[in-house]
Amino acid sequence: MSLLTDAMEKCVMLHKITSDDELGGEGERWVGGASFEAAISFANSIQARIAGAQGVRNLYTVSVRKSKMLGYHDVFLREADGKVFRVTSDGYDSKTPNSAVLNMRVVSAEEWSPNGPINTGGDENG
Repeated sequence: MSLLTDAMEKCVMLHKITSDDELGGEGERWVGGASFEAAISFANSIQARIAGAQGVRNLYTVSVRKSKMLGYHDVFLREADGKVFRVTSDGYDSKTPNSAVLNMRVVSAEEWSPNGPINTGGDENG
């Protein structure tokens, strides 16, 4: 066990479902998908603080196992507190080499508020 492995928390991917609403428009809701584990840490570098002062949402660094690909604008929920994150980088860009003992990918993410309700119970009828 490593400190990084110990920091892993349960998360679930969220997928947007768009459907017609009663008023003739569209509504959206979010449905839980595959679960995975991630180590999520608050980015408190000088650059992150400057971005925060300029109105950027809270920024995070997300580490996952290489078998889990997180792509740009993927959305996921941390089960422990229900906080939702949106990925702001691409998982292809930052991973450990195949020869490394650590088996990780790292992406950046922001705290995010989706429009519409979230259902992580797997019931797509919401």
